[in-house]
Amino acid sequence: MIVRLYSKPNCCLCDQAKEVLERVRERIPFELVEEDIRASPATFAAYRYDIPVVIIDGRDTFKLRLEEAEVEACLRRAMNGTPVAHSGGHGE
Repeated sequence: MIVRLYSKPNCCLCDQAKEVLERVRERIPFELVEEDIRASPATFAAYRYDIPVVIIDGRDTFKLRLEEAEVEACLRRAMNGTPVAHSGGHGE
C-alpha cells in the first residue's frame, strides 16, 4: 500500500505528520511517498493551504493534523478492502 504525504520544507505540521506516519509504519507496513507540493503547480494550487495532506487508497484522508490511532484505523480498513472515507474534522 502506498501512502502519499504532500508537504513542504520548514513546515512543523508536515514534520509532525511524517513522525506520526513513521510510528504507524512500525506496526503496519506501507510505502511512504513524500512529495513537495511546490514541485507541481497543480498540486500547489490544490493543497497549499491544507498541508500536510495524507492520501490513503487514492483519497485525501487527512489534512493539517494527524492522530496516530485514526491513521492506523484508516490503513487497516484500506488493507481489508474497505473503502477509506475522508476523516472528518481535519481541516474542513
